[in-house]
Amino acid sequence: MASSTSMEGAGLTLPFLILTFLTTAAASSTNQIQILNAERRIDLSSHIVKVFLTLKVQTLYICAIVANRDPISYTVLATLMIGSSFVFVFLLFMDTSMNLIQVENVGTTPASEIVLAFAPAQADHLALVKAQAAIGKKKKKSYVHLDANPTELPDAPNGTKYFSISLLNPLSSGETATLEVLYILTHSLEPFPAEISQSESQLVYFRDSALILSPYHVKQQTTFLKTPSTKVESFTRVEPTKLSGRELKYGPYEDHPPYSFSPVIVHLENNSPFAVVEELLREVEISHWGNLQITEHYKLVHAGARHKGVFSRVEYQSRPSLSGTSSFKHLLASLPPRVHSVYYRDDIGNISSSHLRSDYRKSELEIEPRYPLFGGWKATFVIGYGLPLEDFLFESPDGKRYLNFSFGCPLAETVVDKLTIKVVLPEGSKDPSAVVPFPVEQRLETKYSYLDVVGRTVLVLENKNVVPEHITPFQVYYTFKPIFMLAEPLMLAS
Repeated sequence: MASSTSMEGAGLTLPFLILTFLTTAAASSTNQIQILNAERRIDLSSHIVKVFLTLKVQTLYICAIVANRDPISYTVLATLMIGSSFVFVFLLFMDTSMNLIQVENVGTTPASEIVLAFAPAQADHLALVKAQAAIGKKKKKSYVHLDANPTELPDAPNGTKYFSISLLNPLSSGETATLEVLYILTHSLEPFPAEISQSESQLVYFRDSALILSPYHVKQQTTFLKTPSTKVESFTRVEPTKLSGRELKYGPYEDHPPYSFSPVIVHLENNSPFAVVEELLREVEISHWGNLQITEHYKLVHAGARHKGVFSRVEYQSRPSLSGTSSFKHLLASLPPRVHSVYYRDDIGNISSSHLRSDYRKSELEIEPRYPLFGGWKATFVIGYGLPLEDFLFESPDGKRYLNFSFGCPLAETVVDKLTIKVVLPEGSKDPSAVVPFPVEQRLETKYSYLDVVGRTVLVLENKNVVPEHITPFQVYYTFKPIFMLAEPLMLAS
């Protein structure tokens, strides 16, 4: 092996996805890691695919990422859960006693980061990568967020894409750290057949590898798939393989060399509605007279197997358990507490089939489109509501005002292909800036409303492939002189 520096690295792969942990080091430094066991648990029970990967990691010797790529021996315990149109991957680094683990540095140079590698096909569907470090033990354990950012490595095989996870503190020789990683993929279940009638169940393909594709030697690995029902049409066998009830097990597999790969396809029933918002425009308008007005424009589609044939409402209502099992007719939107003046309408007019439940902690709006949505069917509608400004607008120590609001889509269990948030500031606002906990596109626009003279500054935020885990607070800072609040009253008085 080459010279020695250490660092954590672990490898993993997912539904139609290949994820590998690679070690990085500055200049000529090297790192060594060993993972003793890998177990994946894939939950396919809804239209959101959740994958939890648990890794038993131990550092043994050193591998240089640039100058030397000698194999690192490890075992992977991966837990994958596959449900809707999302793929969730949760990584836990474990020690040899199956406790939440610890990655140990046995080298001589401190290790400061881990690199995750994604195959290009999966990178296109990657919605989110999150990491955290566990501090303390058992009841006193707490978690600290770790930065995960895109990075590049020289000589990446076949266009592999990477994310670098920065450790809380560099690991010196012999030190350990507990890490957990979650990443999410969307549009990863393929309906087959692509078209179904009203009375047929929805079947999907799930593609993955029985073996984790990795540049390191894998000592032992096992994959579990939890299916929505006992109806599994077919699956690829890579012995040992076992199907028992709603669980399909691949492995354990012993001592596989680097870059081992064994593709598998599982054909199973999944009647979860694939709710996808193709475009969502959220307009947040600030009025310093005490109100925050929210207007949301939705273009919704059922992205599952397309409906074929005629639609019978009589059959749909008389046999709800057998007819249109993969369709959906209700949506649930989570709104802030103290919401008021709520409306729900489309191009035709107001839609009365909605129910609002609200308390001091949250508000829930259950809406029903004018017709149930089958595969390929679309619906466009608008949701609007008001909020008390005092709950969301604050003043920073430097005198600036800032809006604290939620990013993402209020509708539960949905993927948003394109999300646009427009924050409309009061006329006279200057120097707007946004603080968002992940990369987004930003630009400025101007909007004219009633009695405006110079127009209102609009800060536009855009992101693609948005999932529920993106629902986090963001802030918009700006400066404003109170004298501008008198402009419109003076115009009316004159």
